[in-house]
Amino acid sequence: MKQFDLDALSKNDGKDGRPVYISHQGRVIDVSESKLWKNGLHMKRHHAGNDLTTDIKAAPHGLDVLERYPQIGELVKAPVADITVPPIVARLITAFPMLRRHPHPMTVHFPIVFMVSTTIFTLLYLITGIASFETTAFHCLGAGVLFSVIAISTGFYTWWLNYFAKPVRAVTIKKGVSILMLVVATIAFIWRALEPGLLHKVEGADYLYLLLCLSLFPLVTVIGWFGAALTFPTEEE
Repeated sequence: MKQFDLDALSKNDGKDGRPVYISHQGRVIDVSESKLWKNGLHMKRHHAGNDLTTDIKAAPHGLDVLERYPQIGELVKAPVADITVPPIVARLITAFPMLRRHPHPMTVHFPIVFMVSTTIFTLLYLITGIASFETTAFHCLGAGVLFSVIAISTGFYTWWLNYFAKPVRAVTIKKGVSILMLVVATIAFIWRALEPGLLHKVEGADYLYLLLCLSLFPLVTVIGWFGAALTFPTEEE
């Protein structure tokens, strides 16, 4: 039976008339006849020419679906020399496979909602003058800082574990903008904690504080956009 390494497998990606091959647990399977793998893209998420052993664990269907298509080879993986997983991490991943992919997606939603809420409640305070809106914005800002640290940490973990810390454009943008957002939010939080009267009159330096709060919305939007681009890449079918 023909043997494939990851490079050879990647060339069978279903594009430009090429075969549509995927791998699962060392088996290379030809799914070219599947209408769900048109042009090598499945459910606008999974790409042909890849080892989908981990991805299939989260699929809504069973492994019996793969039995409908012929195995045309075996996948031979070369050892990854540039990544060494510490033994304790390896044991955790073995015991809890979800740690390979899910920690970052689970945590990233919290800073998104808190940063967006900071902007929204700040605007509501400026429009209505209701002090409780400004207080809520401050609390959301603090929570946003806290959860941003957690989300960024899990993001680096996912990048290291699943992308082997390689330069990926979307990840590079997310890293830079996430750190910028954390710095902006931290400065705004400390400033507001030291000067509770900010925005009461909106004059002088208050405008800078307001700009920091309002900037959180576009910053988190950029982060979310490129995060979605990694999870749900858009390509022509």
